[in-house]
Amino acid sequence: MTEVTQTALSGRPGQNLAQQLVEVLMADIRSGSLMPGMKMPSESTLMARFSVSRTVVREAVSRLQAAGLVESHQGKGSFVLMVPHQHGEGMAISTVNTPEDVTELIGFRLGVEVEGAGLAAAGRSDDEAASLTRAAAAMRNMPAQTSQMLEADFNFHRQIAQATGNRFYGELLDSLGPAMIAYPAYRLQPLDQAGNLGPDEVICREHEAIAEAIVDGDIDAARAAMRLHLSNTRNRLSRKK
Repeated sequence: MTEVTQTALSGRPGQNLAQQLVEVLMADIRSGSLMPGMKMPSESTLMARFSVSRTVVREAVSRLQAAGLVESHQGKGSFVLMVPHQHGEGMAISTVNTPEDVTELIGFRLGVEVEGAGLAAAGRSDDEAASLTRAAAAMRNMPAQTSQMLEADFNFHRQIAQATGNRFYGELLDSLGPAMIAYPAYRLQPLDQAGNLGPDEVICREHEAIAEAIVDGDIDAARAAMRLHLSNTRNRLSRKK
């Protein structure tokens, strides 16, 4: 049996053990010790390494999952999904800890990005329209459950923010980073066995509808398409795994 080296948690005063563990695991992901696609250490390994309870480990992994950094699969374990986005004054991951927090974040995005889509439709340049079309198309070339897919999704929304002509939209999205993109944990293939459209295909079509409306300069359609996409995202996240 492989011996596990114990590591003491010593986070900032006022942090609970789960948040301290979150920051240690984030550091491991940033350093490349845990890379996108790699399986996370098991619960028992983390418990032994940090001398913490199973509850603490599960809470920490849940926070990473809610932030879009880790994907859990029943019976297989948890896998690293992406590297944390680093910003000097960005949103702290500790502020998005639970599925409820993610739902609230989507509600916030509804209040911001719906109007942003309308502004982009009203004022986008030809170059910005072409960039947005390319960003939507790029999502189809990215494998699901990877950091590349999340980055491509974030880039699409960042292109819209750029096209608003208001720098604060871009600065706001940059402060949130790719972790603002929320994906359900039960990702399916583009088509399920019954031939029905799965979430990956639906998500791509939603982004393409947004892009088409903005490129066409249709303000109302752009707002409606963005509202539908974010509302659907919230609904997808609320489903049981």
